[in-house]
Amino acid sequence: MSSVDIHSQPSNVVTAGRGRTPPTSSDRWYQLVLWAIAIFVGVIVLYFVYLLISDSIPGWQLAGWDFFTTSRWLFGTSAVSAWPLILGTLVSTMLALLLAVPIGIGSALAIVFLIPRRLQLLVSSLIELLAVVPSIVYGVWGALVLAHWLSSTGQPWLQSTFHGSWPFNGAYVGYGIMLGAVVLGVMIMPIITAISRDVIVAVPRELIEGAYSLGATRGQVIRKVILPNCKSGITGAIVLATGRALGETIALATVLGGVTNFSPFPDRLFATGSTLAAEIAIDFGQFTGSQGSTLFCLAVMLLVIVGSITYAGRSIIRRSQRQFS
Repeated sequence: MSSVDIHSQPSNVVTAGRGRTPPTSSDRWYQLVLWAIAIFVGVIVLYFVYLLISDSIPGWQLAGWDFFTTSRWLFGTSAVSAWPLILGTLVSTMLALLLAVPIGIGSALAIVFLIPRRLQLLVSSLIELLAVVPSIVYGVWGALVLAHWLSSTGQPWLQSTFHGSWPFNGAYVGYGIMLGAVVLGVMIMPIITAISRDVIVAVPRELIEGAYSLGATRGQVIRKVILPNCKSGITGAIVLATGRALGETIALATVLGGVTNFSPFPDRLFATGSTLAAEIAIDFGQFTGSQGSTLFCLAVMLLVIVGSITYAGRSIIRRSQRQFS
């Protein structure tokens, strides 16, 4: 065997090895499994929506246009209007977000920039623990502790301080929209804090150190570097917390007090009320015939509200991502 053959044989082997293509059967199976899972989940979601809509048809036929044109909710009769429940859902969620968003984002910034490093893990763990506390615990805490304090101290002080002007006017009993907003805000605040903290920690250190090297103060770094880079992540945290607040059931059923003839609409903070999800839980035990189908109507409206807010939030996140890309 010549020297040319000895040196050329390994190169031919290597070339042949490089020319081989890996088998694609595993990729095809992987794609088939993913498609099967996606189709299965899609079918379940569509079937769920179909059941909600089909079971709600007798309720729409029973209530008619009164479902959106009247102001009384009296389950078990033809006097069923969704407006008190829709407004109760939106008002309680909005007030809870006004309470939870600034405190949640501020807590996340404090954990990252103010609290000593040896305590950050402990505080973060405690906040994440609050996020998994059962909602009934928050409801009982609000009913047994906060309601008494509000009726005896908090609400009288607010009414006297603002001289009974709106929204601190009218009679108060502790239970109501104000108590529900406080309990709901405490429930969703850990979600905003935990996700915002993870997003803030993910900001590249080079950006922060570069801002400090240019002479920026800590407040300027937070306003002009941290928050703009965390905009999409914090928005996602707020959207997730909003969905949690809209769907909350047991805690709000415990502390809102229900819709009454004296308080059909949540037109002030001391008024009692209810939400779509809470009313479904309260009246489900009395489900009978076409009158019970009105609860499915409430479920359809709640699904539409949550879906609309989620879509709007994703649109905001997508727009902010395009701005920074």
